[in-house]
Amino acid sequence: MAITLETATPGSLDEVVEAVALWQHDGGGVQVHPGDLGWNWSFGADRLAQDVRFWRRDGEIVAAGMVDDESRLIRMSLSEAVGEDEEFAQRLHDDLVADAGVLPGGVSSVEARYGPAFRDLLRRTGWTDDEPWAPLVLDLGEPVPEHGLRIEIAGPDDVEERAAVQRAAFPTSTFSPERWHAMAAAAPYRRARCLLGYDERGNAVATTTVWSAGPGRPGLIEPLGVHHEHRGHGHGVSITRAAAVALRELGSSMATVCTPAANTGGVAAYAAAGFERLPDATDFRRPD
Repeated sequence: MAITLETATPGSLDEVVEAVALWQHDGGGVQVHPGDLGWNWSFGADRLAQDVRFWRRDGEIVAAGMVDDESRLIRMSLSEAVGEDEEFAQRLHDDLVADAGVLPGGVSSVEARYGPAFRDLLRRTGWTDDEPWAPLVLDLGEPVPEHGLRIEIAGPDDVEERAAVQRAAFPTSTFSPERWHAMAAAAPYRRARCLLGYDERGNAVATTTVWSAGPGRPGLIEPLGVHHEHRGHGHGVSITRAAAVALRELGSSMATVCTPAANTGGVAAYAAAGFERLPDATDFRRPD
């Protein structure tokens, strides 16, 4: 069995996106999704490629991860084909800790929400629980309740407003029209939509981007926010339901989201919109 680790190039990103899309399945854990790659593509293909690692087994991509150099975290996504493969899990582990592997000196923490063999190996080798995250899911087999906002699909003519609401929802956001155009030109966005929500006075009060992985697979909400001047009116619940409607129209089986467990307001909004909270998932921190 030949296993190779590669750093992505701009030219290989589309192949990685399609592989990651195929690994999304109901009940498989909220692991790295094409939408995560698509959102980070807004910083440019060159930068994203520098952060993406992927593993081939006998020529086929079977695992991929996004590296955050600053925190030395890698966020992983695995194929079902290697979920129970102990030999592959050992190779992943070795590449994560080796100086010449994923990062010089190895990674400090791993987000691994799927892969029984890999998760079990991390625990057996002393990796400990890190920050808890709250995964939430909504089955899209039934119609989504009404949401009460006027929803527009944001296109090239709306990017100034789309970016402005994003920055008003997240104080540290650097989202811009230029970043939107980079994101919208990338492969994952072919199965995505940006939504703007307007209140009865015509104010743009909330925004989100939804990402399909293809018909019959879980879709992702990333990101979602309410303008800081328009909070406290139920717009968080409304834009969440609008996001679910959009994913249902795109053929997604479920709407998924994962937010820090400490984000009690966000968790409450998703729950109020009908999402089911799954057991918290934690990252794994490397033993000292």
